[in-house]
Formats: sequence, structure tokens, C-alpha cells
Amino acid sequence: MTAANLRSINKRFAAVPDAVRSEVKVALAKSADELVAMMKRLVPVDEGDLRDSIGWTWGAAPKGTVKVGGVDAGGKDLAVTVFAGGPGAYHAHLVEFGTVKSAAQPYFLPAWRALRTRIRRRIATAVSKGVKKAWNR
Repeated sequence: MTAANLRSINKRFAAVPDAVRSEVKVALAKSADELVAMMKRLVPVDEGDLRDSIGWTWGAAPKGTVKVGGVDAGGKDLAVTVFAGGPGAYHAHLVEFGTVKSAAQPYFLPAWRALRTRIRRRIATAVSKGVKKAWNR
């Protein structure tokens, strides 16, 4: 193997993390959008405050909300947090898990269970796509 070939291979390996990170970020955003949409369809609606409070963000959940799920795929820029609640909808966890006086009306766990295989597959595909993209430069 020549020095030029070795440099070329090393350059391709060095590009893998950036390409994978880029592809995974897209897959995580699409998956978070899909999960949030299903949660909003499943959550019981009285006035709509809880439904309207469901969302996702990169990094930590907004102050005053309840973190209902998250994925940390290697650093702050790939940490997705799904949240619900806040000042107008403090009862996110009470609806999901129930109380002594009211039965649980889960919306997060059923949505996650329904989508987790698709989300995991989407992320695995993104990793493969990123590696291939970096290797074929």
C-alpha cells in the first residue's frame, strides 16, 4: 500500500463521524416529529393545553416541562428530548400514569411502543448511510 492510498483511507475514516452525525441528526428530527404527532393524537383533550404543550427539542427540556423521553446519540447536538407540560399543563405525568382518583390515560408509552422499531431502524439506516456517504467521497 502506498502512502497516498493510506492517506486516502485515513481521510475517509476521518470523515465517517461527521457524515454519520449529519445523517443521524436528520433521522432523529424526523423520528421526534413523528413521535410528537402520535402523542398529540393519543393524549386526552379537555381544553387542549396538554396536547399543545407536547413537543421536542435538541438538548434539555424547557424549564417547567416534564421530560417524557429522550435519546442521546453522542453529544449535545444529537440529544433529543421529548417533553410535555409546563405552566398551563402541569398535569402531563398525572395523565400518563394516573392518580389515586383518576385512571391513567397514557399517551407517551403507547406512542413510543408503536414507533420504537421504526425509529431504531431509521437511526440504524442513517448510520449506514452516513458511513457509505463518507466512504464514497
